[in-house]
Amino acid sequence: MAATGPDKPTPRAPRQAGHARMEAIARLPVFFGLEGRRVLVAGGGEPAAWKAELLSAAGARVEVIAPHVCEDLWRLAGAPPRGPILIHVRDWHADDIPGAALAVAGFDDEADARRFVTAAREAGVPVNAIDKPALSDFTFGAIVNRSPLVVGISTDGAAPVFGQAVRAKIEALLPSGFKAWALAAKTWRQAVTARGLSHHARRAFWERFAATALAEPNRAPDDTDRAALFAAIEAEASVPHGGSVVLVGAGPGDPELLTLKAVRALQSADVVLYDDLVSGAILDFARREAKKMLVGKTGYGPSCKQDDINALMVDLAREGRRVVRLKGGEPMIFGRAGEEIAHCRAAGVPVEVIPGISAPQGAASRLVTSLTHRDHARRLQFVTAHARDGKLPKDLDFNALADKAATTVVYMPRRTLPDLVRNLMAAGIDPATPAVAMFSVTRPEEKVILATVATLAEEVARAAEAGAEGPCLILYGHALAEVAVEALPRIAQAIANGG
Repeated sequence: MAATGPDKPTPRAPRQAGHARMEAIARLPVFFGLEGRRVLVAGGGEPAAWKAELLSAAGARVEVIAPHVCEDLWRLAGAPPRGPILIHVRDWHADDIPGAALAVAGFDDEADARRFVTAAREAGVPVNAIDKPALSDFTFGAIVNRSPLVVGISTDGAAPVFGQAVRAKIEALLPSGFKAWALAAKTWRQAVTARGLSHHARRAFWERFAATALAEPNRAPDDTDRAALFAAIEAEASVPHGGSVVLVGAGPGDPELLTLKAVRALQSADVVLYDDLVSGAILDFARREAKKMLVGKTGYGPSCKQDDINALMVDLAREGRRVVRLKGGEPMIFGRAGEEIAHCRAAGVPVEVIPGISAPQGAASRLVTSLTHRDHARRLQFVTAHARDGKLPKDLDFNALADKAATTVVYMPRRTLPDLVRNLMAAGIDPATPAVAMFSVTRPEEKVILATVATLAEEVARAAEAGAEGPCLILYGHALAEVAVEALPRIAQAIANGG
């Protein structure tokens, strides 16, 4: 067995992560097909009128039964949005319910609503009691209508006004032109199926379709678009299909810092190879069908060998898979991306890079400070304090690292920090130079330690003993002089608020 120790982490093999389990949900979101189907509405007030309008818009044959019917319902029956609305001015009976696809109770009195709900369930018909979610088998929720693209929003009856606010937010985000694209997708689907394309080609068609819709949402697609999409897929089909590798920067931890291009790559991946530092919230952006494999390396802990990661990445691509290599932070900065890119190129596997927000960028945003303040820094420099042997690199230029006109960011500093500080002091750095250590940058468990270069090693050791966890980043330089005065109270408040 190979020896292990503090400088040689325990090896581990890449392993497939289990499929993420769905968290508990209050209501199952489903979309009923009601075209030409009978739906019963018992009640004649304005709430019943709104539900009847909604059901008619979905194509249902709506039957309203009530001894008293409001004017809105009569007007609606005269000009329904889609399916017919028939009104019976009388009390409902149990034999009205069987055969209905859905039933809706529009009663103010809870006892009346309970009687109707009981009768509907005895008839095996799903029932909704308006404004009484505890009695209902299903609820309606708020709707964003770009039919056939429809978005439903539910708060399980807890906060309808909040649901409406969310609906308004989504309305603003979804261009009205998406309706035309969704209609085109519905119209073109049969033609796509008729071509007998492979699963990969069909998915490629719809990915191109979606990309075009997102790029030009406010115009209606036409036959020229369809022809261009088919031509592109046929051109791809004429070339033997091979896999590819995309190195994707996951950012420092906050899933909201993931780029749109990174999200699109995750949503089209067949396999995701991810590091320990990648959070589950970021993995949630990947297709549920994608295979997710942990290939992480942890500082001085169990780690996958880089050679094994390289080989796995290439083998999967050669099988025709679209492989996303998801790396914490920015893969081109101390992320060993160069080795992975070289391995792919040597194997003839197409490789590309999607950059991520780097840890220093995340740190600067949390500190609310510029790393290149014109009065204090003429240079920004990144270095690693961790060489192949786990020690401080021997070829660091300490004169440059002690430059009072530079801001320096140190990656992987934990173990070698005392040696780094000693060398900086020997190179003549001002011991009072402001320094910041940050653990788990941009994550909920983020920890910020303020120090000077002279006290830095001691403060970081104390924070680690107190439970600070996650990757550590060191920043020092006179550009950080104002952090203690202005930024730390904001950081503390943001962390307290879960931000």
